[in-house]
Amino acid sequence: MRYKSRKKAILLLADGTIFHGKAIGKEGTAFGEVCFNTGMTGYQEVFTDPSYFGQLMVTTNAHIGNYGVNDNEMESSDIKIAGLICKNFSYEYSRVDAHGSLENFFEANDLFAISDVDTRALVSYIRENGAMNAVISTDIENIEALKKQLSEVPHMEGLELASKVSTKEPYYFGDENSTYKIAALDIGIKKNILRNFAKRDAYIKVFPYDASFEELSAWNPDGYFLSNGPGDPQPLVEAQALAKKIIEKNLPLFGICLGHQVIALANGVSTYKMHNGHRGINHPVKNLKTGKGEITSQNHGFAVNREEAEANPELEISHLHLNDHTVAGISMKNKKCFSVQYHPEASPGPHDSSYLFDQFIDLLK
Repeated sequence: MRYKSRKKAILLLADGTIFHGKAIGKEGTAFGEVCFNTGMTGYQEVFTDPSYFGQLMVTTNAHIGNYGVNDNEMESSDIKIAGLICKNFSYEYSRVDAHGSLENFFEANDLFAISDVDTRALVSYIRENGAMNAVISTDIENIEALKKQLSEVPHMEGLELASKVSTKEPYYFGDENSTYKIAALDIGIKKNILRNFAKRDAYIKVFPYDASFEELSAWNPDGYFLSNGPGDPQPLVEAQALAKKIIEKNLPLFGICLGHQVIALANGVSTYKMHNGHRGINHPVKNLKTGKGEITSQNHGFAVNREEAEANPELEISHLHLNDHTVAGISMKNKKCFSVQYHPEASPGPHDSSYLFDQFIDLLK
């Protein structure tokens, strides 16, 4: 494929701006909200992260595909992004323990992707003008038809996507003879979160996004977990109701990313759509309780309202994002409940944030 002439492609933004590129493999068209990730590595984890469902991913690292793919680096069963936009795509890969090329991985998952895009100009444009819907396509002769189709794509604000990525049936993870039992609500859960719980002597039962408190509590768990996931947290009324009941009964509750936002909403604190969101593996966060800094992995387009969180007598802000001072973590003053806006299981620090899992296990004891 790399020696053949590749089909010309475009990226068309909702405001009519066009960037040019070339199809990486197959011809096609893909729609979604365009966003960018600043990580230098970890593209496979990003592409398979359910939190990215429905998004066209722009990678700011100039080279994608260099080290191929490895079956052990999947965060879910398959690719979750809607499409990829990159600068240089590596058809050949160099890595001892790779299981295949990124090109073949895309083909197996039927993902449309384009390269040779001026991603520096594109990211600068998105930073200035905000995340917006877009389309990537090899159908470059029919711009007006693409514009019409793009205008019909729903906006991320108000969009419930957890149901698109959640498990349909409950399942178990870990050793059933473990000391602790955790009931996890899957609103887009990453596999590495489950691995982190399991290696801390916990057995996890994972429930669908709309499971009730009665369903989770029937398993008699020691604690409850609300996962990361895609879309707007506000439409997740069942998850908010679940969080409220767990909090009312003062049972151990931990939330990550979308789960963090759901816990805020359950406490009457609103969330909002960010101009761009945070997506990368070098985001600085300060733990306000210890005064220590953490280098964190983040992936979210919504955030918790800081003024409302500060005004809520039941809450305290535990972590702040040091780039823009948005809320990166909250805890309840008189309940066994805390949450963070970042991903401790990704932990690019590499161990800066792993204490959060230990903190949750301590609540179960």
